[in-house]
Amino acid sequence: MKQNKKMPLYVKILIGMFLGGFWGLLALKLGLGEFTLDWIKPWGTVFLNLLKLIAVPLIFVSIVNGITSLTDVSKLSRIGFKTIGLYLFTTVLATFLGLFLVNQIEPGKTFPTEKGKELLEQFKGSVENSSKNAQTVKESSPLQVIVDIVPENIVSAASDNSKMLQIIFFAAFFAIAMVLLPLGSTETVKSFFNEFSNIILRMIDMIMEAAPFGVFALMSGLVVDFSGDSELFTALGFYGITVILGLWGMIFFVYPVLLWIFTSTNVLKFYKNILPAQLVAFSTSSSAATLPVTMEQCREKIGISNEICSFVLPLGVTINMDGTSAYQAIAAVFIAQVFDIELSVTAQLTIVLTAVLSSIGSPGVPGGSIVMLIIVLSSVGIPVEGLALILGIDRPLDMLRTVVNVTGDAVVATIIDRNEKSKTDL
Repeated sequence: MKQNKKMPLYVKILIGMFLGGFWGLLALKLGLGEFTLDWIKPWGTVFLNLLKLIAVPLIFVSIVNGITSLTDVSKLSRIGFKTIGLYLFTTVLATFLGLFLVNQIEPGKTFPTEKGKELLEQFKGSVENSSKNAQTVKESSPLQVIVDIVPENIVSAASDNSKMLQIIFFAAFFAIAMVLLPLGSTETVKSFFNEFSNIILRMIDMIMEAAPFGVFALMSGLVVDFSGDSELFTALGFYGITVILGLWGMIFFVYPVLLWIFTSTNVLKFYKNILPAQLVAFSTSSSAATLPVTMEQCREKIGISNEICSFVLPLGVTINMDGTSAYQAIAAVFIAQVFDIELSVTAQLTIVLTAVLSSIGSPGVPGGSIVMLIIVLSSVGIPVEGLALILGIDRPLDMLRTVVNVTGDAVVATIIDRNEKSKTDL
């Protein structure tokens, strides 16, 4: 009896991307451009709106669950501070690496200026708003950034995707208050957020099932909008190469340097031992699904203690998204370059801050980083419609991002384990 093998989602998305591009070219040949823009492209807009819809509840429940989970390991408070510190450190490194590469390679600049102007005209309202916001920042106090993080009305903040930092602040504030309450007094609330998180993740699954159709609609609309220009695909190629270079830079440079500085671990042996987890991460695009394999390899092959594995690795699935933060920085600047939007140093530092904070709330499931990218784009006023440019090739890059995330978890766990063992030996 033959088994019914379900086609992987990433294959469906790739098929949707290629079919969308093919249909766009065919529509131009057959004079169906207007039909495509009127009857096909709107479904891509619906898909983008679904992603926007889920952003606020997702970031809120993810951060609350991530912080409150620390109460389950109260005895490891010292290890917890070191773990969170190292995770944040590697995430910041990844974000700066992404910004460095995208500013040096400038993949968005390969897009014709004329087409960039057409996009600016098409999304004129969004661009004007970003320009006004930039001017407001210039005229405000140097501490205005901190003032803007604290919302005066959480309901108002939740209704505006450009105020995601305020949502993140309130979620963290809320979770810290829960942690400070007596143990056991917040179990009902924790249970609610756990179940709420499951519902949100299921909604993401449902949205991502529609991704092939959304990508088809977006790509066909893009090809018609750009009249089939090859420059679009050239720009996407440079963008993909830039993301891959950033991810490889983390795996083959940043992580080996950290292992060399903080441990005496043989880097080649480390990568040989963690390879099975990397392969599972690549095939599933889910650091959460890879966690059992990661823990087994770290315990049995790398020799990390069970105490460290049980705390550091699950926490990493929640708050350590090095690959995601590098990708978000590159994607945000790439889209800004395509729209010919100049990003100041302040704006790029905002991207760093937002990418780091939003990656903490990014779920370890396929498609979660796309939702978080909306937060980064909104934080500096880049039109989120630019997601249409990169969504078609996101899945293969998502597979590589997950490999980086899982590898980063194992690297931090190794550093913490070796540090704790060295203190025991004294």
